[in-house]
Formats: sequence, C-alpha cells, structure tokens
Amino acid sequence: MSDDRHADPSADGAAADAADRRRLGAVVLAVLISQVLLYPGVPDLVVALGAPAGIDAGMWFLVAEFGAFVTFAVVWGALSDALGERVPLIVVGAFGGAASYVALASLPGLGLGFEAALLVRAVGGALTIAAFSLSITLLMDLRGGNGRNMGAAGLAIGLGAAVGSVVGGFLADLGPLYPVYAGAVVLAAAGLLAATVDDRRPASADATSASGAAETAGFRDVLARVRTTPGLLVPLAFGFVDRLTAGFFALVGVYYFQDPATFGLSAAGAGATLALFFVPFALLQSPFGALSDRIGRFLPVVAGSLAYGVVTVGVGVAPVYPIAAGLMVLVGVCGALMAPATMALVTDLVAPEVRGAAMGLFNVFGSLGFLTGFLIGGSATDAFGYTPAFLAVGGLEFGIALALLPAVRSLSPGPGVLGRLGAES
Repeated sequence: MSDDRHADPSADGAAADAADRRRLGAVVLAVLISQVLLYPGVPDLVVALGAPAGIDAGMWFLVAEFGAFVTFAVVWGALSDALGERVPLIVVGAFGGAASYVALASLPGLGLGFEAALLVRAVGGALTIAAFSLSITLLMDLRGGNGRNMGAAGLAIGLGAAVGSVVGGFLADLGPLYPVYAGAVVLAAAGLLAATVDDRRPASADATSASGAAETAGFRDVLARVRTTPGLLVPLAFGFVDRLTAGFFALVGVYYFQDPATFGLSAAGAGATLALFFVPFALLQSPFGALSDRIGRFLPVVAGSLAYGVVTVGVGVAPVYPIAAGLMVLVGVCGALMAPATMALVTDLVAPEVRGAAMGLFNVFGSLGFLTGFLIGGSATDAFGYTPAFLAVGGLEFGIALALLPAVRSLSPGPGVLGRLGAES
C-alpha cells in the first residue's frame, strides 16, 4: 500500500503526505517535550535519585542520555534501512523510552542509587533516539520538498523545547519526579500517534536496497570530500561549536538561574527563562534562512556567531535578572540567524547526490558538540564558577567566528547588497 501511494502523484497522495507530515511533526514535538521536561528540575531530580547536590551529578545525568543518542542514532538508521520499515521502530523507541521514564521514577523507592539511574538513562536514550531520529528520516521520505519536510521538523524541535522547558519547570516545582511521569505519558502518546503513520518508502524494496548502498557510498564520498575540500570543515566546525553552546545552556543555564547566589529562580522560572531562548530560535529560523538565500551566508553565519558569543558572555555577567532574561531572547535570535545559514552552507558545498550524507555528517558533529557542551560546561562551572564558564563558552563561539571569517567570506560572498558589503569587509 505504501509503495503504491508514494508512486501516486494524485491529490490524494499529496493529502496523505500532508497528513503524515503533521503526524510525524507531532511525534518529533512530543519527543522533544518529553526530553526537555526534565531539564528545569534536574538539580532536585538528581538528588531525589540518590546523587549529591551539585552540577557534576546533573552533568552526568544529561550525558548518560545524550551519549546514547549519539551512539545509537546511526544504529537505528541502519536497522531501518535493512528492514525496509521505520514506523515499527519508531513505536518501539517511543514506548521503550516511556518505560525507561517509569523505571527511572521507580528507582528512589527501590534504593538502587544514582548509578542505576545513569544506566536507566542510557538505556532510555538508546530507545528514545529511535523515535526521534527515524521520525525525521521518515519525514525525509515524504514528497512535498525537503525544505517543507525539514521545516516541519525544525519547528517541532524548537517548539517542543520551548513547551517542555516551561511545563517541566512548573511540574518540577510540584515534585522532582512529576516531570519524569509526564515525560512517560508524552512518549507513550507519541508511540500511539506514530503507529497511525503510513510507512511509505521512496521506492520499491529492491530500489531501497540499492539506495541504502548508495547512501553508504555517499557517506564515504563526503568523508573523502572533507579531505579534498577543506571548506566543508567550516560549517562542520560552526555546527559543533553552536551545539556546544546550546548544550552548555541546557545544563549550566538551569543551575545558573536557580542558584541562590545568582538569581534564585524556581524551576518554573528557570524553565520559562530557557523558553526565552527556544521560542525565538524556533520561530525565526525560517525567515532568517530565507534571508540567507537573498544576502548570502557570510553575514548570517559570521555576524550571527560573533553576536551569539558576545550575548552568551553577557548572560553570564548580567547584574540583574531582567537584563539576563532580555539577553536570553537575543541568544535565541542570534542562534536563529546563524543556524539555517550554516546548514545551508553545507548544501552549497556538496553535490546534490551526497547532500543527505553531508547533512548526516553535520548532525554527527552537532551531536558531539552538544555532548561536549554538557561536559565542558559542567566541569568548568564546577571547577571555576559560572562567570569563567560563560566567558569560556562565549569566547569560543566568538573566537571561531573570527578565525573562520576569511574562510566563510571566500565560500559565500553572497549575491545581495549586504552580502557584497560583507565580502568587501
């Protein structure tokens, strides 16, 4: 059925694609909500799970899950290609993730300690990434244009993070385990919704197998192109550092805003503050991406990164909360300015037949950056305090923008007036 529908160019087929696009976007939204629900309450949650208070335990709590994300995303993708199906694996991942949340919430009553919690987090991450990654992959299988399909994924990711941070903060104020139970419910709902999606593939089973082989070759081609075309390292480096900064905010930002020595916010207040970043970051990516098509990549990537680094430092040295909150909005705006232009730069530099593999490589660098942000942010804050940690991460973003400015200018002088001005600067 799915192959016939995919081959059918009729309005009915387009309507079916649109319906599945909405469902898959909702699944991605739900997975992000379930993940971010826990972030605002991490300081109290890790203590409830048997860890000592402090950012070090929070760091390892997030690293355990995200390390599994990085490790198993490729495994699930390869398995779905081999099976020729994605929906059953999405459903398994969502329900498995929900079960891991229930298990996590049960640990305090069992007295198994924080080490058991980290193990459950790793297993849960290995399962949940199937629901997230394969939902996005299945969006790529739909007709209607990659821009539209990936736009649905990007909007779901940004809004999911915003909703999760706000709702998770309010739930954490009610009790440290409330966000965990809520996450289980949301993931289970995602599994039910995913089961209603048509598991269409872009071609027949034989062609799909051939496509899988082509994708493998394409990934090797991209790795070879990195060696022969050093310019591709530019967006990969920006993607790594940008995600590193996002991971830093997801961990250190929560502790920073709740610390009595800084602003002393409740979990709800910290979650709402994170949303000040996530909302503009989600809503502005599409218009800023279109802007980069008109004026070129130089100004959005370089100016956006320079501003992002400065504003990040500003959050860490803000004397009062209203200033810090306003700067968080600017962090989201700067992130939305540079993120789509950086991804577009990847597609500018590679041939169409290897763009999928190139974006896969970009996301690998980004995921490693997010994980590094947890580790560097937690370790630096624990050793030196908040202000040096913000200075280090913001300075890294600023520094890479300055260091790679000539490379970005040579790769993307830009067709528009502003792009030409950037090229001549």
